[in-house]
Amino acid sequence: MFLQRIGNRGIRLGTLFDRAAARRPGNLVILDHELDIAPEKGRRMTLTEVADLVDDFASRLWAMRVRPGEHVVVHKSDGFDISLLACSIARIGAVPVLLSPKLDGATVAELLRRVNRPYLVTDQAKLESDLPEEVFGLSERVLLASGSHERATELAELAGVVRTAPVPMPPDHPTLITHTSGTTGIPKLAVHTGRTFQARYRPQAVVVSAVRKREPVAIHVSFVHSRMFTAMPISVLQGHPVIILKHDEPETVSDLFAQVPPGLIEAHPNTFLRWEGLADDPRRPLANVRYFSSTFDAIHPRTVHRLLGASHRRMPLFAQAYGQSEVGPIAARAYTRKRGAEADGRCVGSSFPGMTAVRVVSRDGSPPAKSNPGYIEVRSDGRIVTYLGEHERWEKQVDDGWWRMGDLGYRTKWGCLHLLDREVDEIPGVRSTLEIEDKLFARLPELVEVIIIPDGDGRPVPVVSTRDDEPLDQDAWKSAVVDLPDLAEPVQWRLRDLPQTATTKIKRLELARLLMSGGEAG
Repeated sequence: MFLQRIGNRGIRLGTLFDRAAARRPGNLVILDHELDIAPEKGRRMTLTEVADLVDDFASRLWAMRVRPGEHVVVHKSDGFDISLLACSIARIGAVPVLLSPKLDGATVAELLRRVNRPYLVTDQAKLESDLPEEVFGLSERVLLASGSHERATELAELAGVVRTAPVPMPPDHPTLITHTSGTTGIPKLAVHTGRTFQARYRPQAVVVSAVRKREPVAIHVSFVHSRMFTAMPISVLQGHPVIILKHDEPETVSDLFAQVPPGLIEAHPNTFLRWEGLADDPRRPLANVRYFSSTFDAIHPRTVHRLLGASHRRMPLFAQAYGQSEVGPIAARAYTRKRGAEADGRCVGSSFPGMTAVRVVSRDGSPPAKSNPGYIEVRSDGRIVTYLGEHERWEKQVDDGWWRMGDLGYRTKWGCLHLLDREVDEIPGVRSTLEIEDKLFARLPELVEVIIIPDGDGRPVPVVSTRDDEPLDQDAWKSAVVDLPDLAEPVQWRLRDLPQTATTKIKRLELARLLMSGGEAG
């Protein structure tokens, strides 16, 4: 789209922190954990120190003969150094391929095979506990971010190597490869270029620019997710101190926010759901938040209401963006205390004029409507250029420039896009499983998760998790579902036992398979 193309020279991840440090060298990056690649740096670094660390590890990788255009897979224990290593890899013109620490060893091996003998950056813990022996044969060389292994080279051994100058790459060259959620099988490898990432930057930068420069931006996003590589650049380039969170335990987060109150928080919807309890914390950790920002998945109205109520700012906003890893943010809307998400909770907003576009395509020849949702398709210059090794799958989702999102919905006469279900999650006879889930969250405060999935006969089954794993109040449940479509009896699971993606989204198809095979938890 034309506003995404003006002056688009690519995201330039390799020199991101150099450029940010040139503007505000003393700005802080605050962590809730130590970096595996540099534990001596502690939990607070200036942008200048971060830029030097990225340069240092880029030089170490160069010393290991990593060269421009080559692929480097990063699959290590969770931490912000995953994102920093991606910047280091991009700095020397190579292509980082980020695989979630949550992926099982067999999946990692299959993705290594698809990348075709990349370098692999991992750690001792992964090699000893998760990864199969075959990863050594599937990799050009195995490098260790921490620990030791007789068949791998420790990056720590390369400290002090001669620094290597950045290698600029054309904006249309691949700059990062991330993977899809894998909710329907082996994840796909999404190829982003510098130009497609920069195209995503612009619609999201507007929200951050509304926060005063001295106010910290807190980010709790998967370190392998494409959203990290827009949220992080926007924040540091606009001059904000940043708080990077690995953990989402409410007590830990509350401690840190009480010490360093953020003005904006970017997190996944399920993270915000878990943080509802922060609204009751006497230390008021959310009191200074001007904006809550959440991308890609719809947010539940109850969560929006709780978090906005916890802010002491005069007019806090909850910015909800609709999008996908493959295309970036496509549509957005903002909620206020007066007009919360309970007002048209399934509405995910409108497209960004001049940057993105949305259409809804009929499934049966009749106009898409609430009672007859259609396929949601979108346009954006932020769209990936291919799935690595599976271009034919990419082509199947593109129709004359329009990208099929895999979602069902409709648009109102005012142009607001309403998301009702994923195509693969649709249950015959149920208008919207997401709408039912919203109502159950609103009526039962003790719920921390509820997922509606079909049983073997196609009947909708509610799978629920409660706060502190307390037994579900059956009387309250019966009252809550009295006006809803006919549901099977609820099945209670511990939240930690539900199959999740890297972004804490529940894998509905896998959960349905577990239920049908007799799997139980909690």
